[in-house]
Amino acid sequence: MAITSANQLELLQTAEAVAREKMIDPGLVVEAMEESLARAAKSRYGAEMDIRVTIDRKTGKATFTRVRTVVEEEELENYQAEFTVEQAKQYLDDPKVGDLFEEEVPPVEMGRIAAQSAKQVILQKVREAERDRQYEEFKDRAGTIINGLVKREEYGNVIVDIGRGEAVLRRNEKIGRESYRPNDRIRVFIKDVRREPRGPQIFLSRTAPEFMAELFKMEVPEIYDGIIDIKAVARDPGSRAKIAVISYDGSIDPVGACVGMRGSRVQAVVNELQGEKIDIIPWNEDAPTFLVNALQPAEVTKVVLDEEAERIEVVVPDEQLSLAIGRRGQNVRLASQLTGLDIDIMTEEEESQRRQAEFEERTKLFMEALDLDEFFAQLLVSEGFTNLEEVAYVELDELTVIEGVDEGTAQELQARARDYIEELNRKALEHARELGVEDSLVTFEGLTPQMVEALALDDIKSLEDFATCADWELAGGWTTVDGERHKDDGVLEKFEVSLEEAQSMVMTARIQLGWVDPDDLVTEEEEAEAEAEEEEQVEDSTTATTAATAEEGEA
Repeated sequence: MAITSANQLELLQTAEAVAREKMIDPGLVVEAMEESLARAAKSRYGAEMDIRVTIDRKTGKATFTRVRTVVEEEELENYQAEFTVEQAKQYLDDPKVGDLFEEEVPPVEMGRIAAQSAKQVILQKVREAERDRQYEEFKDRAGTIINGLVKREEYGNVIVDIGRGEAVLRRNEKIGRESYRPNDRIRVFIKDVRREPRGPQIFLSRTAPEFMAELFKMEVPEIYDGIIDIKAVARDPGSRAKIAVISYDGSIDPVGACVGMRGSRVQAVVNELQGEKIDIIPWNEDAPTFLVNALQPAEVTKVVLDEEAERIEVVVPDEQLSLAIGRRGQNVRLASQLTGLDIDIMTEEEESQRRQAEFEERTKLFMEALDLDEFFAQLLVSEGFTNLEEVAYVELDELTVIEGVDEGTAQELQARARDYIEELNRKALEHARELGVEDSLVTFEGLTPQMVEALALDDIKSLEDFATCADWELAGGWTTVDGERHKDDGVLEKFEVSLEEAQSMVMTARIQLGWVDPDDLVTEEEEAEAEAEEEEQVEDSTTATTAATAEEGEA
């Protein structure tokens, strides 16, 4: 097959037809044709030659060109596609390395094998262009709902026709025991769009929390308009869900708006989710208040929040415990997902027992350490003293306000507490030195002898060892694995060292060792100030531009 004037326009017509059918750019099809013709020409003239083909976009005429590149003499490898500066002088005026010399060559006759190869190249290019088009179309639709048509089911995964492509609804993304037949209509959430060698992969979901949020956005105009905002969603797909909403308009009740007249709006979402029960909860910035709302319908007596550990303790009446936990822990699990906090639920009786145990433990500590009778020790605990350091180093006024404690008694209590602490420190320091602790760690500011002993027991015996520690290794923390939070015990956690304090001490140790240059450190406050200054400059610039524009308009 030769590219003659008779079929030159046919090339362009073919490219247009293929482009319309596959909904891609005709230019991509023409480029594929050029590449296929160039490959056929190389098989005729030699694979070492650099043959390029250009198809005129108006006439369809194909021009075959041989290209040779000027290279350094020592870099000359391919004599068919490269030549030296000396060799190039007979073709070019003042040739330089990197210059190209192009000469037109006669068109080639395409045999059956060459034509088949050209066809494969064009088909491959068209497939790649089609995949790119599909990816570009759907990548920006991730996070939205789409209607599709079920094509088939493979090993529990549903293949869905979404118009210009296929998508996969995996078995674990279906609600409960949903089953579909071919040609069933299905509403799904586009969870992820990935570019892969075999083409774009579009993954769907009906169990994602975002699916419920998008359904409410479709059913509740106030959410779509931004008057009501969905702050959090937690789901046990097909069974129960909780959704937290807030209204930015004081005259609109967010819960009532989502429920709708006679429950019409929420019922539409429930029907789409196969009867999934939905609790609509008002969101609140105050975490304890929000949690009390999230645990509905259970009543909460008391809430204690540990912000650093992201844990919260909830006390409920004895008869409300099963309701707060829910069937198979469903209610408390959804409340935990909704608030992002780990929740410990206990009854009033359990909480009372725990407080009593803490009271007895602190009473015993004061009796043994300060040589007090039980009544006096209980009096200190009742006044809020929890450890010896508080007794030893508080202002005398805080002790003398206790009934029966005068200034002399207060001074005696503090002296006994300090003596006991000093004895503990002396023993701790002796033990630490026996374990091989270096003076650089003993004298480090911020570490007490008992802390040094704890570090030594964990094989941290020098300032270098201490400087290599992470803040959570010292203060403790939490790690999330497979959606579950696990406690990481810290070496200094029992001394109530916070993450910020641990981070500061470790950084100080690194500076003392010369590992870190303090001049290179930028504090968060300095960063915030710099950002604020930048924002002010941008605002001033915008204001000036607006004013200038206004003046021009008036002029």
